[in-house]
Amino acid sequence: MADTSFDLIVVGSGPGGYVTAIRASQLGMKTAIVERELLGGICLNWGCIPTKALLRSAEVYHLMKHADAYGLSASGVAFDARKVVERSRKVAGQLNGGVTFLMKKHKIAVFMGNAKLDGVAGGLRKVAVAGKDGKSTALTAKNVILATGARARELPGMEADGKLIWTYREAMVPLAMPKSLLVIGSGAIGIEFASFYRTFGAEVTVVEVMDRVLPVEDADISAFARKAFEKQGMKIMTSATVKALTKGANSVTATVEIGGKTQDITVERVISAVGIVGNVENLGLEGTKVKVDRTHVVVDGWGATGEPNVYAIGDLTGPPWLAHKASHEGVTCVEKIAGVKGVHPFETKNIPGCTYCHPQVASVGLTEAAAKAAGHQVKVGRFPFIGNGKAIALGEAEGLVKTVFDAKTGELLGAHMVGAEVTELIQGYTIARTLETTEAELMHTVFPHPTLSEMMHESVLDAYGRVLHI
Repeated sequence: MADTSFDLIVVGSGPGGYVTAIRASQLGMKTAIVERELLGGICLNWGCIPTKALLRSAEVYHLMKHADAYGLSASGVAFDARKVVERSRKVAGQLNGGVTFLMKKHKIAVFMGNAKLDGVAGGLRKVAVAGKDGKSTALTAKNVILATGARARELPGMEADGKLIWTYREAMVPLAMPKSLLVIGSGAIGIEFASFYRTFGAEVTVVEVMDRVLPVEDADISAFARKAFEKQGMKIMTSATVKALTKGANSVTATVEIGGKTQDITVERVISAVGIVGNVENLGLEGTKVKVDRTHVVVDGWGATGEPNVYAIGDLTGPPWLAHKASHEGVTCVEKIAGVKGVHPFETKNIPGCTYCHPQVASVGLTEAAAKAAGHQVKVGRFPFIGNGKAIALGEAEGLVKTVFDAKTGELLGAHMVGAEVTELIQGYTIARTLETTEAELMHTVFPHPTLSEMMHESVLDAYGRVLHI
């Protein structure tokens, strides 16, 4: 008979849950993880990873169509939607298998089913796991960490039907590429799908309720990205609201309000990407001291809820809704539980954000506007990709690096990028912020040549009137 008593039970096996379970095992805790669907959660199976596989296919397709720009010849360039999706699903499957291996390696017990808090007995938390076979398993543990993630938010009256109106799930596995598409929301998820489908030839319209696309990004980066998207043929509608969706046999007509007027746009498919809601239902939170605010569990810097020995991490606890945030939040939480010395409360100020559209967008820290609003006097540096030799050699000369410093202390307040491979470059600035680096250290750092990273150096120099290559 399987063991049912543990030091820690983690509910949910996404990047927050499975990483937390591994760290707990490393710290000597007898650990179990409960998953209702697939190990790896949304990120590995239906989010971060498979979407990047799709976007890689789009990138290769784009390069093949422009082979002549590189002195190459490619004829009959085409794509097979089924095979593009098939590759993406294989990548997800490979990583799902990887998580399964990690659970075995770290001797973490895996229970498949729906978990629910079921009170306290003998000082231990009780968790009931309802399996798909209808059988229930009673588990106990000293501590429980909820890492159940989130799902797509749906607009009232415009809910996804899986055929004409899609969430990210349906958008990831199209049976065929639609000829026209409307994307509601221009955050990371919406823009990544808009970029993917546009690259494969769909007529794409993006509707954003805010006054600019990628509204959480710095205004300069947002403006640059919009120009790039429109140059690719996307139609961008900002300060606009979708008021209604009317479904036809194989099309959807969206009624969009913009500038006080309404207009109808008919497309084959609609992708709704208007945020997420936490998976707080059916967890047994009723009657506990766990507080839920707008579908997200309220926690302190250690992941603790109001209920003794019940913690929560990741998308379940609110923004930023990022896999790497969930992982680090979970490690902080479990190290605090284990009494590891030197653990600091989890903060979000140094978490980088990445959007894998074309061109890519990445940032960390405060935007220029946010820095000024916080009372900082700022020095701002900018450097364009066109001034970088590696970018020109790559044929990727459209982009911008922007840095924001405190004028008095030299503290790097924020860094913002748009262009090729910036999702890889941003980590340099993230480390700089973690180490509380000033402009002096960044100026004295030697960046290799020829690399895109040189633009990071030049942007710092530009903030202090010392830029070299523009």
